[in-house]
Amino acid sequence: MAVMKVIEVLANSEKSWEDATKKAVKQAAKSVKNIKSVFVQSQSAVVNGDDVTEFRVNLKITFEVN
Repeated sequence: MAVMKVIEVLANSEKSWEDATKKAVKQAAKSVKNIKSVFVQSQSAVVNGDDVTEFRVNLKITFEVN
């Protein structure tokens, strides 16, 4: 039986929600091993004038505990 743990992570990107998600996983992987999945809980964006300037994601990252 595997024991799994879930952490919540917030990330942002100037490119896209996908890029923000990838950045979050790469950063989390520096201190968390055995990441198995990521669930995008919510997405938002910052608007400045008539331009989207930042994409934000709220993620749940699941990893296996040894």
